[in-house]
Amino acid sequence: PTATDTALRRGAVICVHAAPRDVVPGEAGAVRILGLGSGAREHAIVAALHSERAHSIVTAPGNPGIATESEVIRLDVNNPSLVTDFAKDENFDLVVIGPEAPLVAGVADALREAGIPVFGPSKAAAEIEGSKTFAKDVMSRAGVPTGGARLAATLEEAAAAIDEFGAPYVVKADGLASGKGVMVTESREDALIHAEHWLAAGPVLVEEFLDGQEVSQFVFSDGVNVRALPPAQDFKRLLAGDEGPNTGGMGAYTPVPFLNDRFGGERAFSKLIVDQVAKPVVDEMRAAGTPFAGLLYCGLIVTTAGIRVIEFNARFGDPETQAVLERLDQPLSELLYASATGTLGHLPEELAIADNAAVTIVLASEGYPEDVQSGRTISGVPDALAEPNVKVLQAATTERDDDTLVTSGGRILNVVGTGATIAEARAFAYQGLSRIHIDGAQYRADIAELAAREQQS
Repeated sequence: PTATDTALRRGAVICVHAAPRDVVPGEAGAVRILGLGSGAREHAIVAALHSERAHSIVTAPGNPGIATESEVIRLDVNNPSLVTDFAKDENFDLVVIGPEAPLVAGVADALREAGIPVFGPSKAAAEIEGSKTFAKDVMSRAGVPTGGARLAATLEEAAAAIDEFGAPYVVKADGLASGKGVMVTESREDALIHAEHWLAAGPVLVEEFLDGQEVSQFVFSDGVNVRALPPAQDFKRLLAGDEGPNTGGMGAYTPVPFLNDRFGGERAFSKLIVDQVAKPVVDEMRAAGTPFAGLLYCGLIVTTAGIRVIEFNARFGDPETQAVLERLDQPLSELLYASATGTLGHLPEELAIADNAAVTIVLASEGYPEDVQSGRTISGVPDALAEPNVKVLQAATTERDDDTLVTSGGRILNVVGTGATIAEARAFAYQGLSRIHIDGAQYRADIAELAAREQQS
């Protein structure tokens, strides 16, 4: 059976069949796009594409929020042959992979073999996120600055590395961990407990502690050329004041004011990262036979000794994407398509970035991140959307048979505010958030608070 038949049997909503066309996104005609993913990051991508008012967009599996801006279907997005068959049957011009799981499963490889433009790296290139050790090896060969690290396959090896580097202790799961595999602690006992937990899934990496401010830099790549989005900062701890357990991210903002004094502004900082980090990594991966085409997420820390790379991801970051895309002042589709087709070099070296600010706040379920309580009713989203300069991006949501919106996981919603300044964007975001009610839900009240003060001063 074809993928379309399979999708129909599973209750999919299938778009009307469209004839193939030769188009360049952002320049002419409507582009038929298949997006993969179901989180707030994917909702942000779909919303940006939908705002271009030109494209036919289908998303699998999507969520109720995405369904307001895209057709949605039920499809196993981690099945390379199923996704490829569906993309061929429905004549998509571009497939955009949002989360890491389909990349690691090799979905991009199957699509490329079928001649379908896909935004997202190959399975081999996605190892830069899938394995911290792989990323360290690439950085070493490319001469990219990063912290010292030791790979540990046993608790004894982890303990020896922990003692070698000393406190604060940094222990990371080597493989994918949904943003929860990292622990930074002053407690040797807690570091060992964390190592023991993740050793059950594979090796862990023990690293030297790097002191400074973290910055996220997104870079488009077609395997040769790179183009940078504006930098952002996210908030990984659950509680205000950077207390509590690590999460997948509780909020983010852009621009990042401290880059002005230290680097002469965000564009100068982004150029520095392109020259010293992104381009060397892309060049090294191409030379090694694993070209990286997609979105390279550079997780950085600015120390007194200079910039160091903490990690790479092989896709848009969450929740930074929800803020960063609010500042992109050119069609997202042309960047995705150029990255997928090796034509990124045809676009200007500097992207069009609006001189504004964006703040995103994550509303998470009771018990997140350890003991998530799902099935809670969500109310007030229309009221939040009625507020000026506010977007509500859905993540862990679903609908009951009576169309009631309910929670279905840890990070439920992102409320995004935009404004002329960080303070203004932040005010809009929290005003929108105040309209939403979910029993037991939690959020941080200090997202971008210090950045707003710094920008004002």
